[in-house]
Formats: sequence, structure tokens, C-alpha cells
Amino acid sequence: MSWVLLLASCGPAAKPLPAGKQPLVIGHAGSGFLTPFNPFNPLPPSSLAGIEQALARGADGVEIDIQLSQDSVLMLYHDQKLESMTNGTGCIYEQPAAAVQQLKYKAGWFYDFWQNEHPISLQQLLDKLSKRPTLPYLHFDLHETNLCSPDQPLARAPALARALGRLLKQYNWPPDRLLVLTINQSSLAALRQALPNTPLGLEITDDIQGQLQVAKAEKVQAIVVRKDLITPENTAQAHAAGLQVVTFGGRASSTVQRLIDCQPDAIEVDNVPTMLTLLGRQ
Repeated sequence: MSWVLLLASCGPAAKPLPAGKQPLVIGHAGSGFLTPFNPFNPLPPSSLAGIEQALARGADGVEIDIQLSQDSVLMLYHDQKLESMTNGTGCIYEQPAAAVQQLKYKAGWFYDFWQNEHPISLQQLLDKLSKRPTLPYLHFDLHETNLCSPDQPLARAPALARALGRLLKQYNWPPDRLLVLTINQSSLAALRQALPNTPLGLEITDDIQGQLQVAKAEKVQAIVVRKDLITPENTAQAHAAGLQVVTFGGRASSTVQRLIDCQPDAIEVDNVPTMLTLLGRQ
């Protein structure tokens, strides 16, 4: 299966999309990010509870953020530095996995009243999800940059690719339920070697026309585009190039509807219940 991520201002659809044309509902970093309302979410991004909540609410899958520990264990964590979301300091790349797993998420006194999460490894997550009767779609957003090593911030990107390849082979996850995303064109060769049958996506943050040509030349299955860049024309252009469209974001009902109207193949959404309601699925 091929994939693409795109977002921007789309006009309203002429009529509701039929069931066969509806986008997949993918929980963005699980249940999205910390929000006091619409919906209330005290669960940290890419935390186990946030992922389980999104799936329990009916999401088809989840997008999660992956980094590599000092001892080459794949860890789920969104931010670049540990101090921004936990009681730790530094970067996951500089810490052994056991130490990272002992940290506590710190979301602020209000949110912490509702959560008691710790960072977990990708293997821990796959152990849990592999027991489900239907395997969810998984989008892996690779955080390959090590800010604690400014001279060589991408030095361990190939090691991350190899670790992910080994783990996915161990679990034999269906490739058509996977998408691996990177913002670094330089990582594609290592990812392709480590994950020969897994769809790859190249994230685009500017110059969508130029980067679309790069994606076509690299023969990736997806492009990942910032939410303010998508238009229906861009979606159609990506589809014509053999790329599917996945978009990310959307919390307010009007925003989620706008993204649906762009007719992507999947939306990594911050508000799973609202998207399901707008699709007529609950």
C-alpha cells in the first residue's frame, strides 16, 4: 500500500463521501496533544494510555513518534528533549532505555492529576497491540535528529532504521498496515534497505511542488505535507503521481471537516471522536 500526508485549505465536498472512499482515522500521536477541552486530553503524545484511548474510541490506527536509546532500543517519545515532557533531562539518544522507562511524564499539575504515564519502548507497544483481534494501522514518525550531538545530529539514523527493520520482522506486521515517515531525504536509502517491503513517506514542510518531484524521484510511497500546504489540487496531483494522501492535525469540527473535504486516504487526527462523528461512524 502506498501513502501520502498532505494538509491545507480545502473547499467543501459536494456530498458526503461514501464508505469506500472515507479516509482512515489515525490517532495523531495516539490521542493528540494536551488539551483542556474539545476534547479534554491529559494524556501525553505517544504515551501508551493515549494510544489505547484512541483505539478504544474507534480509530483505525495510530501515528506514534519513535527515537533510539543509547543502547539501541526504539522508544516512543515526541519531543526532542526529555525535560520538556518528563522529569528527566537530555536526549533519549544519550540515555539507556531502562533509564528512560523509569522517567515520569510531567504535563503540568492539572493534567498530571489525570495521568501517570512513563515512556515505553516500541516492543512493549507491539506486544500489546499484536494481541488485538484486528491489527491497527501504525504510522511511525521517525525522530532521527539527536540535538545532544549537534556536530552529527543524524549519525544514528541508520541504526534506528536497522532496529525498526529487526523489530517489525519479529512481529511480522502486515506491510499494508504500516507507514514509516522521515523528514530526511538522506535516510531513505537506509530505510529502504532495512524495510524493503514497508511503505515509506517523505515529510514536506515547504515547496510542495519541488518536494513532490523529489518524492517521485526517490520512489517513496508517500509524501508528508504540513497542514497549511494542502489543496484539493495537490491531493489530486499526488494521486496522479501514484502517491496516496494522508493528512495530520485537526481538533475543531470545522478543521476536521475541511481535511475530510480534501479527500485524503487517511487523516492523523487530534480529535478521533469528532472525525468519526463527521464520517457517520458513531
